[in-house]
Amino acid sequence: MNFKPNGAWVVLPDPTSETTDSGIILDEVTRKSLETNILKVLAVGPHCTFLKVGDIATIDPRTEAIRMDIDDKACLLIGEHQVLGKV
Repeated sequence: MNFKPNGAWVVLPDPTSETTDSGIILDEVTRKSLETNILKVLAVGPHCTFLKVGDIATIDPRTEAIRMDIDDKACLLIGEHQVLGKV
């Protein structure tokens, strides 16, 4: 990933994607069944002290995140303080 977040921001994959990586469009039932709040960390800012790239983090499902496309993938950008824990 070429994107480097600033501060204590964390980049995670967006679990609400409407298509698979290969481009298959998912129906709503399948999409909802694939949503999860346990996500692999893709990038971290220089001030992150708890997480590192590759960690599996548990996120509060009510967390508001910044949605953005990075390297043609749907991602979430959240503050490290929004992470509940790691596996």
